[in-house]
Amino acid sequence: MGRIKKNFKYIDLFAGIGGFHQAMRRLGGKCVYFCEKNPHCVEVYNKNFNTDKSLIFDSDIKNRKNKIPKFDVLCAGFPCQPFSKAGLQEGFKDEERGDLFYNVCEILEEHPETHFVILENVRNLADNQANWDVIKRRLMELDFIITEEPIIISPHQFGIPQIRERVYILGIKREFRNHKTLTNGFIHREDLKIEREMKSCPKNSINLILDKDVNPNYTLPQDLIKVLDSWSEFKIKTGITAIGKPIWMSSFGLGIDDTEIFYQSIRYYKIEEKDGEIIPFIPEWKKQFIDFNRKFYLQHRTFIDEWVVRNNMIDGIKLHQKFEWNCGTDCENIKDGIIQIRQSGVRVKRPNFFPSLVAMRNTPIIWDQNQKTYRYITPHEAAKLQSFDEGFLFLENNDNQTYQQLGNSVNVDIIEILAKKLFNLGRWRKHYEKKS
Repeated sequence: MGRIKKNFKYIDLFAGIGGFHQAMRRLGGKCVYFCEKNPHCVEVYNKNFNTDKSLIFDSDIKNRKNKIPKFDVLCAGFPCQPFSKAGLQEGFKDEERGDLFYNVCEILEEHPETHFVILENVRNLADNQANWDVIKRRLMELDFIITEEPIIISPHQFGIPQIRERVYILGIKREFRNHKTLTNGFIHREDLKIEREMKSCPKNSINLILDKDVNPNYTLPQDLIKVLDSWSEFKIKTGITAIGKPIWMSSFGLGIDDTEIFYQSIRYYKIEEKDGEIIPFIPEWKKQFIDFNRKFYLQHRTFIDEWVVRNNMIDGIKLHQKFEWNCGTDCENIKDGIIQIRQSGVRVKRPNFFPSLVAMRNTPIIWDQNQKTYRYITPHEAAKLQSFDEGFLFLENNDNQTYQQLGNSVNVDIIEILAKKLFNLGRWRKHYEKKS
């Protein structure tokens, strides 16, 4: 694997429950400091890595109370909310969290001995050139050679059945680089040779994640099972295969014969006050979805009208009145796919990969062939999707926290691969040691 200094020292910022820690430990690293604000995450971190409380710790990077020892590698999955599509996307304008990157830079400025930087954030960070320019400029001012462009990769590209695109920013102190590489002042993917580590997920790879004997507590409640059974029947009877065109019951126009009257009822058009010109009231993308749903309803009206009444679909919550089929013709019914209940409704995806684990509670749902029922994937299965070490200890009797913590974590295998590739670009000077 190349020459890496044995027992290199690293710090773990915004540490979560220790995704970076596991990756660095696999490579022979020794943690000398960690910082994490969430007390539940700190409890899990201590439970796994700091049972004797010997690690130097701060709960707030902005108000550090402890002196950080010298270290070789800085790891940080700095908070993603300022850049996430789920948030306001204010980036560095976010007064509370947008400046946390600058706190990372302050630590680097205080520790000129640092050799490497490994940062992780949400995919959306790379979509905003202004945010990326800030990060690139500041790290270069600190004399780091960094990736010329953000590295965007997902676990499924490395044989791990989870689609989870994330941005990785890697840096190496200029004086520490191998002088035979990085001659143009940036790190490129070709320098890292990431593609050599990539591999396709094997067929039915999700079965490698699923446990055989699962506690019945993870079975869905009966009301949700009824919702999924209803949509399963809907899919089979209507034969829907359209991808990217969600079913919205509110756009059917249930019981309305005249489509123009239906359009008027949902304010599909408005009248321009100046000259009476009829113009669309809603965005074009939404208009297309409404048109699709109205046409689909009229095509299957006989079945849908009876189905809605029999399953009390109108009386259910609005969230369960939306259905998104993303399997094309690859699956016959819901039980063959991977299900999530999201703000956009009931979504069914092909069983090739799990969707990205996120901090919000929309844990993937599967049909358990052994128990013959729908169930959530377990925390143990979610941990395998994040490449956590077997035997990792979570909070007891608090699955909600565990799902959130795993959704916020880095994928351990990905960090290990990238760190190894980055380290191989450096010179560990006379402290070289061959790691077996």
